[in-house]
Amino acid sequence: MPDLSADNLLQRLRRRLATHGLRAHLLGLLLRPRLQRAGIVTVMDGWFLPTITNRGGRIVAGNCALYQGVRLEVWAGATLSIGNGTYLNRNTEVVAAQAVTIGRDCKVARDVLIMDTDQHALPGAELQVAPVVIEDRVWIGARAIILKGVQIGHDSVIGAGAIVTRSVPPYSVVVGPAARIVRTLTPTDPTPVPEPAADPAALSRGEPPPRPLAT
Repeated sequence: MPDLSADNLLQRLRRRLATHGLRAHLLGLLLRPRLQRAGIVTVMDGWFLPTITNRGGRIVAGNCALYQGVRLEVWAGATLSIGNGTYLNRNTEVVAAQAVTIGRDCKVARDVLIMDTDQHALPGAELQVAPVVIEDRVWIGARAIILKGVQIGHDSVIGAGAIVTRSVPPYSVVVGPAARIVRTLTPTDPTPVPEPAADPAALSRGEPPPRPLAT
């Protein structure tokens, strides 16, 4: 059982304030009423709140961090879920027309686009919508695009600029506009993303996480 004593909770609060600062927590408190359920949300790197467009859906967030310029959009009846330990870097945009799930301890670099819909139908056709699932401990490089119906397996790395249109198995390293799988990591390898204390700016520049890869 976790230690929920007053002393332990106070120590955890002090650690969080030392790591993220008071401003990030205050902005998170201002943002929290716009989320249907949330843990401790921090807003990083400035004074502006992320943009949230909610047309009648649900946004559920754990203990996570959102940077300046993040845009979250949920349509009527849709659900957007963000897991504990995950952060969305600057100018990341997520659109949920049905369901987008981002797991725990995911690192999403700047300018990433994640959406489960084509946004509009082609002439004579119905609008295409399919859930997106990003499993735990996935690292997504800068300006990658994750499109409808994609499931990214846990402990995978999506390189900067990749356009992911099909599902990716766990422990995959995916690169290039065609989102080719170039390597498969082994389950015994260390986690493919830095620990939460790592500098997120390195990820946002597209630098790969420091982990050994299977040959």
